[in-house]
Amino acid sequence: MAQRGKTLQALKEWLKTLNRSQHWCILISADPDAMASAAALKRIMSSRACADIYRINEITRPDNLAMMRYLHLDIPMWEEGLKEKYTHFAIVDGQPHHHKAFADIPFSVIIDHHPIRQNMSGDGQKDGQKDGQPQFVDIRPHTGATCTIFCEYLRGLGLRPSPTLATAMTLGIRTDTALFERGGGQDDLKAYQWLFSKSNQLLLRRIIRSEYLRSWLPLFTRAFRNLYECRGSGAHAWVGDVSNADLLVAIADFFTKVHGLKWVAVSGLVLKKTVVVIFRGDGSRDIGRLADACFYDVGTAGGHRTLGRAEFPVSAVPQDKSCMEFIQDRLQRRKLRPRKNKA
Repeated sequence: MAQRGKTLQALKEWLKTLNRSQHWCILISADPDAMASAAALKRIMSSRACADIYRINEITRPDNLAMMRYLHLDIPMWEEGLKEKYTHFAIVDGQPHHHKAFADIPFSVIIDHHPIRQNMSGDGQKDGQKDGQPQFVDIRPHTGATCTIFCEYLRGLGLRPSPTLATAMTLGIRTDTALFERGGGQDDLKAYQWLFSKSNQLLLRRIIRSEYLRSWLPLFTRAFRNLYECRGSGAHAWVGDVSNADLLVAIADFFTKVHGLKWVAVSGLVLKKTVVVIFRGDGSRDIGRLADACFYDVGTAGGHRTLGRAEFPVSAVPQDKSCMEFIQDRLQRRKLRPRKNKA
């Protein structure tokens, strides 16, 4: 509690340095937690300075597109030429080393819940802080979502979020914790309950239900037709050519709702050059280890106990086999290599 009080005080001190002559850019890698956190930071700054929000990535998932549409989140793409337009920069739900687009940006504010790097402490300061380094840093690796941190800020500053902002932040926590199935603690749960009570329930339901695009439905049919059992308790579905990996994720998530199916791998060929395999499981076996064991030698693979991913170039598939046959053979292997400890 003392640490949180110190962080809130550091936030208040930083807010005192803001003025209308400053023009802030809040830069994010857009997902629900990042978009909502950016909106919360803009709300906190609104009475003292102007701020715009930009994203470095395309948004393709239908639920994220629905979130932007229903909650009126206008977040354009970042372009390098915009850098000269702004006097100050902030990053939320990310750190400068997370993407090359962040690398040359002089961030004054960094607020995140991913693991700490570059000797940054979570008390609103940076170790050995010097001129030109961030004014305010709050990084909490044990927090499930960045929106939880911003919920604490809003409450500590006596600010009530609008129903639209509360809805966005509720979605941020819901997504990053997988509704507390994948992570999150008491702080996240309390923040979720507080925000949920102030959110627009109708819009929340609409966004949550917007998981699929109509154009994806034929690919679901293809996945059903190409669903094969693996290792007794799992299954593999080959989808074929796809425009992006998001729909493979959507199909894999759908199969997790099938009773008796302990794990599933859904694969496809993205843009005719990269084979992607999305893994989902119920936790009865380490899915990340399975992904790593089956595809470590042809590309990148790994994940967590209940979700994993493998990617490799289509050139890695032998000419005498189809992609589907190659993946099926790999998944049926009985001996898995020991997983190496990562440094």
